Amino acid sequence: MQSVSLWLFFPIAITLHNLEEAIWLPAWTKHAKQFHKPIEANVFYFAVIFVTILAYLSTFLAVAFPSSWLWKYIFHGFLGAMILNTIFPHLVSTIILRRYSPGLVTGLFLLLPINSIILYQSVMLGHIKLTDLMISILIVSLALLSFLLFFFKIGEQLVRQMET
Repeated sequence: MQSVSLWLFFPIAITLHNLEEAIWLPAWTKHAKQFHKPIEANVFYFAVIFVTILAYLSTFLAVAFPSSWLWKYIFHGFLGAMILNTIFPHLVSTIILRRYSPGLVTGLFLLLPINSIILYQSVMLGHIKLTDLMISILIVSLALLSFLLFFFKIGEQLVRQMET
């Protein structure tokens, strides 16, 4: 059976990725309107904190309850979603805009290799079937996108309330 200690690198990698985004992405959105509407820094911070919490929670639950198919699928789906996030939008927007997309370096050098190794080992060791992994990635990616939009809306409302 796969050692889950490698799984603990995922929350560290996504934290560093989200920190890179938090520092530079709000300003970047002002120049990348075709990829992302401009977003206030505080709104982005609110959303990215909750996505990071979800990453920690999914990792904790997958490690704490290794026999639970639900937590295993959510965790592996999250890993795959972050690989997709590295490619779409970070890599694609960097290429199209010819302007660095914040999160690309940590995506390419942390999330992509760490998550790929975990996913490869999980499939090869029979921890998750490839078809189940693909379905998990699709479902978790869509859920994370929905959560992110929801967190942006809540963040916008909170920022407005704090300004009044």
